[in-house]
Amino acid sequence: MYERLNGVVLRTISYNDKNSIVKVYTDSHGLLSFLLPQNGGKAARMRRALFQPLSLVEIESDITAGREIYRIRESRCIVPLPSLHSHPVKNALSLFITELLSHVIVEEERNAPLFSYISNSVQLLDRLDDGIANFHICFLYNLGIFLGIEPDISTYVKGSRFDMLNGVFTTGIPSHGHFIGQKESEALMLISRMTYYNMHLFRFNREQRRRLLNLIIDYYRLHNSAVGEIRSLDILTSLFT
Repeated sequence: MYERLNGVVLRTISYNDKNSIVKVYTDSHGLLSFLLPQNGGKAARMRRALFQPLSLVEIESDITAGREIYRIRESRCIVPLPSLHSHPVKNALSLFITELLSHVIVEEERNAPLFSYISNSVQLLDRLDDGIANFHICFLYNLGIFLGIEPDISTYVKGSRFDMLNGVFTTGIPSHGHFIGQKESEALMLISRMTYYNMHLFRFNREQRRRLLNLIIDYYRLHNSAVGEIRSLDILTSLFT
């Protein structure tokens, strides 16, 4: 039976001479894979343009249990994102976010709060003028809440260290090596208060922002073995640090 799905485009990968596969995180079925024609026709070119990273699309497809790849019957843009793919900094951010999401989202399972968070974040990034340099840090920290790996900030006391393995702050030194010092733990506590509405008020120098981003990604890797090398990280670091 044909269904209409809302989705966020994550990535497109080569499949064969005629088709690519586009990975889309949908509102009703989680992560799905769709065939995307690669011929030179006008319709194929328009469809490829529609499926850029983080594009918000509506797809009509026959979602039948047991399939791994689905065919697109119809597709359209839900919300135009005029600056996301034309603004060089926002485009770099979109590539980084889609790469990370491709690592952490692997299930064909509905998660309405996570879908809403990603969709709303994409739309905000498109409209954003101030605070762009902190957007990815804010996005990653709060994404952890929806993935169930957010730090337990209730355990923080001044001078404590963050135990990255257990996700808590501690006044002692953990027996393992996965923890950060007092100053960086204080900075982590600081960004726990960061939202899209106040992130333009947070001031970090080049080294602080680089270090915070690397710490958050290391934290993701500790709690999700699928998070490997992030190839777009170097580009992002050069822009914001």
